Amino acid sequence: MPRRLSRNSSLFSRTSRRRFLQGSAAALAGVGLSNCRRTIGETTTAPDNTSPSDDPQASGTLHIYTWADYTDDELAAQFTEATGIEVKIDVYDSNETMLAKMQAGGGDNYSVIYPSDYMVTEMIGLGMLTELDKARLVGMDKIREKWKSPVYDSENTHSIPFSWGTTGLLYNSEVLTTPPTDWDYLWDNRDVLSRKMTLLDDVRETMGAVLSSLGYSYNATDPAQLEEAYQKLLDLKPSLASFKSFGWQDELLSGDLLLSMVYSVEGIPVSLENPNFKYVIPESGASVWTDTMVIPTSAPNVDAAYEWINFNLQPQVSKETVERLFFATPNGEAMAMLPQDLLDNKNLFPPEDVLAKAEGIAPVGEEANALYDEYWTKVTSA
Repeated sequence: MPRRLSRNSSLFSRTSRRRFLQGSAAALAGVGLSNCRRTIGETTTAPDNTSPSDDPQASGTLHIYTWADYTDDELAAQFTEATGIEVKIDVYDSNETMLAKMQAGGGDNYSVIYPSDYMVTEMIGLGMLTELDKARLVGMDKIREKWKSPVYDSENTHSIPFSWGTTGLLYNSEVLTTPPTDWDYLWDNRDVLSRKMTLLDDVRETMGAVLSSLGYSYNATDPAQLEEAYQKLLDLKPSLASFKSFGWQDELLSGDLLLSMVYSVEGIPVSLENPNFKYVIPESGASVWTDTMVIPTSAPNVDAAYEWINFNLQPQVSKETVERLFFATPNGEAMAMLPQDLLDNKNLFPPEDVLAKAEGIAPVGEEANALYDEYWTKVTSA
């Protein structure tokens, strides 16, 4: 059941979007963090070249492809009880993994997927997303103005905003007594952090953070700026433990890591469960991301897809999901229903002056994309 947020509660006994795993008793070494392993029996990480085995066109089944913690047993059960439609969920760990699978035809059985903002734009350009029938949508009036006609999808023609958050740094404050405030901390403290820090295994996020540290846009396209960012990241590479978007949690718990670049939806629950871990949004600017619900053009069960979208647009459903799964919602009515302790969390709902410095990751065009990919291949293989 939904409950008010408490550091001593079991609120986080669920899957985080980018999964928070509890370590063994020995690894915890007295650090009390709740077990947040995924519990959805029907949810799996889908192999790249396979599709759901069930007949997706069966009227009683809806196949969804999403991030690791945007659904749980309770949400699926509520939806099935309300509609009679069974839900099957597969998860992916990056927009690029999802796109590659969809392009390869391995995702043809999914009727709802959850691409991030910039990926929505890319998939629209590739002709992969259905233009939504607004007459079939119920609840779009509850969406906050900021998300009603976003830059990545004018007039929400192809996508419905589902969640949003930031990217920042999660660190062990017991060891790092001088807290990080900006990206340059990584370079300035590389001796202390050597082999004890991770950056996201995400070209646009990590290159964006380095670009921000240089005073450039997260979405820079100038070849000289990208070259400078590459050289700066390459300089830091020997001090990194790894590039890792997921699975850093056990190492953080055991003390093998002192700091990780993380998505807010991963970092904030950790910091609330144990005050030794702090989440920080870098002062020079970070990314602010939006994840969406879309219907691919290959969707075999469009009717069920609209049912799922409308169900999640209900303010009470959105509010309860946020309380259980802990992400920021663009649903204004749902947000107004949240308990005050959630609303007061400035990492979950950053103030406007912080958001003003943040940037959404935007498409940068083929030439710049090629440079990002080239530099990323070089730095990750170095």
